[in-house]
Amino acid sequence: MGIEVKSFAVIRGDNPDKVNVALHDLEHYGHMRFASKPKRIEPNFADNLLVSVAGVPLRAKCNSAALVELDNNAGAAISKLRKIHPPAHVVIVSPRHDVYAELMDKSELYPEFERTWEPHHHQDII
Repeated sequence: MGIEVKSFAVIRGDNPDKVNVALHDLEHYGHMRFASKPKRIEPNFADNLLVSVAGVPLRAKCNSAALVELDNNAGAAISKLRKIHPPAHVVIVSPRHDVYAELMDKSELYPEFERTWEPHHHQDII
């Protein structure tokens, strides 16, 4: 009897709009099922997760980040992710990664990621 093991997606972007579009793309074009609402995480934490999971040095810091628990196992999530091109960097975290247990324990503690955006209207701050 195999148990479907969930995974997490860490979405790192230049701004919240790009993270929102990437979340939308994961659901609608990647056909991924979210097991919970996306959570806002600190950009530095997302950068550290990338280094930990990918095992490569950080090339660029992000300015906005989200974490979402997926109803898909990591292999399926990675396969689906390869077929779409979201405007943000997406890292899949599976139980084989050291940080997985920490994310399982703490994911519900993070605040919800605001999922509204205006894709064609940006206000300049003066």
